[in-house]
Amino acid sequence: MSVARIAGVLLAGGRGERFGGGKLLAPVQRAEGDVASGTPVGVAACRHLAAALTRTIAVVRPGDPALAAALAAAGARVVVCARATEGMGASLACGVTATADADGWIVALADMPWVQTATIAAVAAALAAGADIVAPRHDGQRGHPVGFARRHGPALAALAGDEGARSVVAAHAGGVQVIDVGDAGVLRDVDRLSDL
Repeated sequence: MSVARIAGVLLAGGRGERFGGGKLLAPVQRAEGDVASGTPVGVAACRHLAAALTRTIAVVRPGDPALAAALAAAGARVVVCARATEGMGASLACGVTATADADGWIVALADMPWVQTATIAAVAAALAAGADIVAPRHDGQRGHPVGFARRHGPALAALAGDEGARSVVAAHAGGVQVIDVGDAGVLRDVDRLSDL
């Protein structure tokens, strides 16, 4: 498998209710790594994914044109998922369906702006080398993004609700390749304003 045939799927369809809404366009408060102060959360996450992969899509909910435009400007092809309000699983299914010809997928969360491009590239390289499912690990904790080989496409495309790909990973736990990284961003997401 070629890295060029792996699609990045950025899940950006949530409402950010715990944050108070508008989370993915909220600006990062201080510069950290290669994320400049003032960069919108979702834009930073999208830029990292697009820098690591030749094909990146962002899955958004209907009625969020500002976010869709920002993610398109950051390098993603935007897919509007009518079922996004059902949860992360539905958004992931939309993203995988929209890239059904890919050899594999790297599933990234738009509220994780500090994941380094090099980490995403390492996950992609492991997939390209034949790994079944790949996840980064930092300080003993498994994080995001997670890579999936092509054979998992049907299961990912059948997801619904808010669980995401957890059930797919659990069903193939013995086949998960873990990559140790020095990137604390794989564990950091933005749920509340204080996380910025």
